[in-house]
Amino acid sequence: MQSTIFRADAVLFDMDGTLTDSIAAVEAAWGAVAIDLSLDPETVIAATHGKRAIDNLAFYRPDIKAHEMDAAVEAFEQSILDFADSFKKREARRLSSGESSAGFSARAGSDSGESTPVLSPTSAFSSRSGSLSTPSSFTDPSTGLRRPSFATRLSDILASALPEESSAPVFDESPDTDYIADDVQKKPAEADIEAAWEMEADAVDRSIRILPGVKDMIACIPDGRYAVATSGAKTYAYGAMTRVGITPPPVTITADDKRLKAGKPAPDPFLLAASCLGFDAKRCVVFEDSPSGIRAGVASGATVIAVCTSHERAKIEGCGAHFVVNDMRKVRCRTEGKGATAQLVFTVEH
Repeated sequence: MQSTIFRADAVLFDMDGTLTDSIAAVEAAWGAVAIDLSLDPETVIAATHGKRAIDNLAFYRPDIKAHEMDAAVEAFEQSILDFADSFKKREARRLSSGESSAGFSARAGSDSGESTPVLSPTSAFSSRSGSLSTPSSFTDPSTGLRRPSFATRLSDILASALPEESSAPVFDESPDTDYIADDVQKKPAEADIEAAWEMEADAVDRSIRILPGVKDMIACIPDGRYAVATSGAKTYAYGAMTRVGITPPPVTITADDKRLKAGKPAPDPFLLAASCLGFDAKRCVVFEDSPSGIRAGVASGATVIAVCTSHERAKIEGCGAHFVVNDMRKVRCRTEGKGATAQLVFTVEH
């Protein structure tokens, strides 16, 4: 372990996976999109991380017209917040009604008005859609434990939820798993998967959390010396930060900012954030967690500190970051000087 000290003028934070952990809610939201489109959820989840919802929706939903895109993005990002909030809302309702969690029916719960987002009734499952690739998993920074991915949790709940005589679809590595049913009636496998989706959504606490070291880092930086540049649109970005006690700074660049010509991995979000703060991006520090965000930070000319909070170190080490650390607790910051000439002094343990 060695320490490196350097100076900078300002800090540009990514949000999701860097300041906040809402990966479970984001994963569920993109998983829902994937299943609605008969795609492999794990593939879609991996491909969309760190990129703007508008870019992802344009790719996966080319049927959305240009004038409908803003509303589609807002609806999608609201679904992330709904997934994040649903567990606590349901628990509160269960406690107030005296209902036990064990006896709670996911299907019954979806009539309450506070349900988790459900699959669209037009979902169609192809022969490939029942086969999920080997799931990636993420380490929960608060416990150090691996969190099972969407595919693992969905398979487990589907297996346990069906009657004993039923045969539950298994989500594994095989590309040949096939479910065929008469088109005249709803496919049994489709109904089973939808039920399991809702049960899995009920069972998992996807609350948004602040990541380790973030509070202390923000507290060390003077006002006007830091910004947020996120791939999330305003609904999601502001909603996520306020849920964990972070006040969105005056310079918060979101994906729906009309001044942006491109999102990450292009450097535009960081360049715009630095410009709004009044500093050269080359004199800024970028904190990022995703490969696309790291590349955006590097392209901006900033000093990039990558945090291993959503990806394994091996997956981000080759993206060009100047430093790779486990989380923000490995970085210290102090202010040297006052006013316009003040500098931020960073110490990175790496």
